[in-house]
Amino acid sequence: MRRPLRIGNASGFYGDRFDAVREMLTGGGLDVLTADHLAELTMLILGRDRLKDPGLGYSRTFLRQMEEGLGLAHDRGVRIVTNAGGLNPAGLADALRALARRLGLPDVRVAHVEGDQLPVPDGALTANAYLGGAGITACLRAGADVVVTGRVTDAALVSGPAAWWFGWGPEEYDRLAGAVVAGHVLECGTQATGGNYAFFTRHDVRRPGFPVAELHEDGSAVITKHDGTGGVVDTGTVTAQLLYETAGARYAGPDVTARLDTVRLDPDGPDRVRISGVRGEEPPPTLKAGLTRLGGWRNEVVFVLTGLDVEAKARLVREQLEDALTVRPAEVRWELARTDRPDAGTEETASALLRLVVRDADPDAVGRAVSGAAVELALGSYPGFHVTAPPGKGAPYGVFEAAYVDPGTVTHTAVLPDGRREVVPAAERTRPLRPVPDPPLPEPLPDGPARRAPLGLVAGARSGDKGGDANIGVWAPTDEAWRWLAHALTADRLRALLPETDGLPVDRHVLPNLRALNFTVTGLLGEGVAARARFDPQAKALGEWLRARHLDIPEALL
Repeated sequence: MRRPLRIGNASGFYGDRFDAVREMLTGGGLDVLTADHLAELTMLILGRDRLKDPGLGYSRTFLRQMEEGLGLAHDRGVRIVTNAGGLNPAGLADALRALARRLGLPDVRVAHVEGDQLPVPDGALTANAYLGGAGITACLRAGADVVVTGRVTDAALVSGPAAWWFGWGPEEYDRLAGAVVAGHVLECGTQATGGNYAFFTRHDVRRPGFPVAELHEDGSAVITKHDGTGGVVDTGTVTAQLLYETAGARYAGPDVTARLDTVRLDPDGPDRVRISGVRGEEPPPTLKAGLTRLGGWRNEVVFVLTGLDVEAKARLVREQLEDALTVRPAEVRWELARTDRPDAGTEETASALLRLVVRDADPDAVGRAVSGAAVELALGSYPGFHVTAPPGKGAPYGVFEAAYVDPGTVTHTAVLPDGRREVVPAAERTRPLRPVPDPPLPEPLPDGPARRAPLGLVAGARSGDKGGDANIGVWAPTDEAWRWLAHALTADRLRALLPETDGLPVDRHVLPNLRALNFTVTGLLGEGVAARARFDPQAKALGEWLRARHLDIPEALL
């Protein structure tokens, strides 16, 4: 039996902590180091980069990190796997080879994976299918020290190396599913080690270390971190990350569909959590794809309303500005945030914010026409008139769209260190995705006294975005809290607690093994993060808003 694969992650997004690569390579033993750089917004950013220079389209931050990291990894025998290739994995691979020669490391073998790029429809900027881990497996099997990919699933950065390390075949679904679950825990970096954690006050999370997975041949894993690094790994931090940007019990990918309702988490010592029991199924018959496009132009003005008569001040400036617009933008949104307090001790805490967001396909409609109208009100509007920043000329915004394509339209290709090209075949067996029947709920708590209190006193939450949809994962730290939460937090109750979701489809998924509920709110984020239509465009704080809402909670839990 092969010893466990020790695989760490040094990046959860394009722009993550720069020194994490060094920290991970010098802080403890690793076999593989991954770096996740891609997200829906990142593809748009890289697409705009490539418009300016066709030789770009990859993460230049990663290339700078490798000026030191390449030698450290080479000296320690650590393989590096990253999706930092973005829209141009071949370009990044060439740049890494040139860097290796400059550093006196000519024997560093670089490979890359391509084939994710799809024909770009009219009006779109990028179009990419989400590939699985088999191309990474092929590159490592051919002796690559560094593997660069474009748009693969985030978890493929772990499942690909795992299949190489253990020699798994493409239909060893349970093992692959275990690696996918471990990959999902690792993919967002320090979110698994105390970052963005609902119960952060219980731990020192000022500088959390990056996560490490010890993967076993049967697909089980232990999530941990390097000794001496900050943060914490416990069942709560791992649960939070498992729920992040997922939905129902079936977590689909191009290699395998992992059953999140089979995941078991158990403490395995200080800063160690064991993941076991994961079951896998055939992947779906289609591949997910992501398209980005420039959606138009937007502008924003934030008016500061201080002291008395806030509602009247907001009404006045809104009427004045809308009357002054010579060209009305296609979309005009006003939001009044009552951040003011009565009898406040500082001017800032005496102030509310009135936010105007305009969007249009024509840059002139959101540019000077809006900013000029706002500035011209400066001496003739509400008392205390000022804005948080001078109005600008407007900026382009992007839109992300999800689509699904036949795997036969994609040529998943591993370009090996010696230049040979190995085509990765599509999955021979597939299974259409269908909802899993709702599992039985636990016995409710017996009747007893209740008290009005915030949900967050008895439940954790983490939220995020998938295109225009928001996801909110909520979990109970104890069996008793789960017996209450499973019955109390229905989809209708969530709508009542979060009025912004009213009228939108809300789906609730029950995951008893994790003592968790996962909610998907369809359409809350409009056209996605790049469109920036909402105050919190990625729904990052939606879960914390939910935890702050009050409802009747049994006193036995408080």
